[in-house]
Amino acid sequence: MNELAGKLRLKLEQLVDEFVVTGVKAPEVLSMIEAEIENMKSLYDRDPDPAEDPDVLDEPANDWPAAS
Repeated sequence: MNELAGKLRLKLEQLVDEFVVTGVKAPEVLSMIEAEIENMKSLYDRDPDPAEDPDVLDEPANDWPAAS
């Protein structure tokens, strides 16, 4: 297992543990994670980088001299 995979596994274990201590069964949490991963995959397939969308307007800067 490479370093990145090890870090990811640790984060996933922490995430599962966070819900298990509240009373949710680990297999249930894992199923929810799997479903959410599938959802995220389809979203990324449709729009891999939503930040590059031209329809999204940035907030105007308030760094002009009279703004303060």
